[in-house]
Amino acid sequence: MKVYCYSKCSTCKKALKWLDDNGADYEVIDIKENNPDEETIKELHKKSGLPLKRFFNTSGMLYREMELSKKLPDMSEDEMYRLLGSDGMLVKRPILITDNSVLTGFREGEWSEALKVAKATPDSL
Repeated sequence: MKVYCYSKCSTCKKALKWLDDNGADYEVIDIKENNPDEETIKELHKKSGLPLKRFFNTSGMLYREMELSKKLPDMSEDEMYRLLGSDGMLVKRPILITDNSVLTGFREGEWSEALKVAKATPDSL
């Protein structure tokens, strides 16, 4: 499993503690230092089955400064992928990546289910 996180994010800290408490083996990727590029965002989005808007950090300062709530409805998916790939602070975090799923944000119930499936898969990362 991999987890994109931002070290100063309280939700990310909570998610990592939850993973530790649940015996998960995972790799942390700093989303600010190693922002997923446009192609990676596209792959994660497709694998997740989530609406692309769920990948935006709507509570972040950069999102608000750029007034993206007004701009996103008129943007194409390709424009959104480019934007998300341009700055990790625009991306919703944490992002949990397993062999079978991609989840944005920390929702304990969703993560619990993903962890069960990942532990049942012998060659999960």
